[in-house]
Amino acid sequence: MVHDHQPLLERWRAAERAHILSQPWPFPHTRTHAVMLHLAVRERDLLEIIGQLVCLAVAAPGSAAGRCPTGNTGRTRVGLNTSMPIPGDLATLLQAAGVALEP
Repeated sequence: MVHDHQPLLERWRAAERAHILSQPWPFPHTRTHAVMLHLAVRERDLLEIIGQLVCLAVAAPGSAAGRCPTGNTGRTRVGLNTSMPIPGDLATLLQAAGVALEP
């Protein structure tokens, strides 16, 4: 998913897009937050580390209950319950997977 040879901003962008795609499913959603935690640790970003630890605790239950905010990128700077627009290419993939998107 995210490789060490990519520049840091590209890694975060890839992780954010993976987060949007993974939210409907508990295991992939949790794994994406583990990747984000890894990136935060590499950056030594304490706020992001704390935020990702919280997300790791709630990702699987949130996905299983269908309570994930649509389009949320998964970063700490975005509110945990903040819905965001889904990029068109990702919306197409989610719809193809049978995910009902909010209007």
